Amino acid sequence: MYRQGAIKLPILIILIVISLLLAGVAFFLYNSEHALNIKLTQQVSELEDRQRLTEGKLEDAKKQAAELTMKLQESKSKIETLTQELDQKKSELNDTANQLEQSKADLQQQRSLRQDLESKLKAIQDEGKQVKEQISLIQKQKAELEDRIKNIEGGTGVELGKVVVSGEPAIIDKTAKGKVQASNEKIIAAQNLEKEGKTSQALALGVLEGKVMIINKEFNFVVINLGSKDKVVVGDQFRVMRDGKFIGDIKVEKVHEAMSAAGFAPEVKDLLKENDKIIQKTK
Repeated sequence: MYRQGAIKLPILIILIVISLLLAGVAFFLYNSEHALNIKLTQQVSELEDRQRLTEGKLEDAKKQAAELTMKLQESKSKIETLTQELDQKKSELNDTANQLEQSKADLQQQRSLRQDLESKLKAIQDEGKQVKEQISLIQKQKAELEDRIKNIEGGTGVELGKVVVSGEPAIIDKTAKGKVQASNEKIIAAQNLEKEGKTSQALALGVLEGKVMIINKEFNFVVINLGSKDKVVVGDQFRVMRDGKFIGDIKVEKVHEAMSAAGFAPEVKDLLKENDKIIQKTK
């Protein structure tokens, strides 16, 4: 019995020591696990905070993206508006350039006509001077002849009456008057030609005739050489002809003094050519 008790005691001690060791290891592992859990909990909390922060930044980014999209759309609208205004300015600039070219051509024509009229006036003045000189010479000859007749009457006592020279002076006066009248008629005709311009022949026929100066196929309009001075108004229609063949119709949309802009249908865009003849349609 004593031996059996002596053998059990060491075993019991060993078991107790092993139990203590296991308890210590378990406690250590528990503390480690607890510390790890605390650490993991903190990391999870930090991750959640980061996630919330990231979600907030993402929301802000979405708002900024929406604002940028709206600004981009506004910028596109402004660009389209500016493009339209630019196209309109280009069209107005082309009209102004056409008016300037037409004004230059009209001015050159006026200068040429003025020089022609001045030349004719100078010629008429020279002819008038010559006529005056001839009349003065004839009057002088007439006076000398009358003096001679008076001397003859006084010396012979014969009454010859008053002599009137009606031959050569009358012919010269008539010729001079005819030349002056013809020159005046030329001046009046030149003034009328300048006033009526390129449409005088057409107006005599009761309709206006002109030609196509410029074709703008991008905006479907042409510039013609007839304007308000030719009695053209908005809404007038013209037939476009070439070599006696009908090409299409155009309708006046904008009128200036010496030219007008007229629109046309898209199907005749490729048929029109510059210098095509235009004839006004009867209203």
